[in-house]
Amino acid sequence: MARLPGTDGAGDIAERIRERRGGTLRPLDRMLLHSPPVADGWNSLLGAVRQRMTLPADIRELVVLRIAVLNRAPYEWAAHEGDARAAGLDDRHLDALRAEGASTHPDLDERRRAVVAYTDAMTRDVHVPADVFDALRAHFGPAELVELTVTAAAYSMVSRFLVALEVELPARTGG
Repeated sequence: MARLPGTDGAGDIAERIRERRGGTLRPLDRMLLHSPPVADGWNSLLGAVRQRMTLPADIRELVVLRIAVLNRAPYEWAAHEGDARAAGLDDRHLDALRAEGASTHPDLDERRRAVVAYTDAMTRDVHVPADVFDALRAHFGPAELVELTVTAAAYSMVSRFLVALEVELPARTGG
């Protein structure tokens, strides 16, 4: 059970969040709305990360799911698994992301392994060794490197918020 109750989701900021989310609020949103200014900024930042970057969707979702594993954030995994599959990640890729040695896993190509190594370094140690960053340069330009870094930083924030407040996804109903 969440450490705080969700809000009722009323107000202009809640409406902006609903608009970005296709008409609904998630438990995460209802928790954030305890502080409307934070919820508004969060919505703007995550809206840009989700909808306005050039970083390929499979890479974005790879980062999100790996962070969910590293930070033990099941909400985040559940919230993004469908998006990851829609972006082209399959069972082999998802299993690789759950593995301790994901950055060397044979079911991930060289590009994805480099992204996992970078995500691991940013999430576990904050400091990124030069060789880990340099491995990305063969696959991404400057804008994508910035977007990759922002994605990992933003979803580390998301997962830490979810875990600290024990935010849970609503129970699934139906098929």
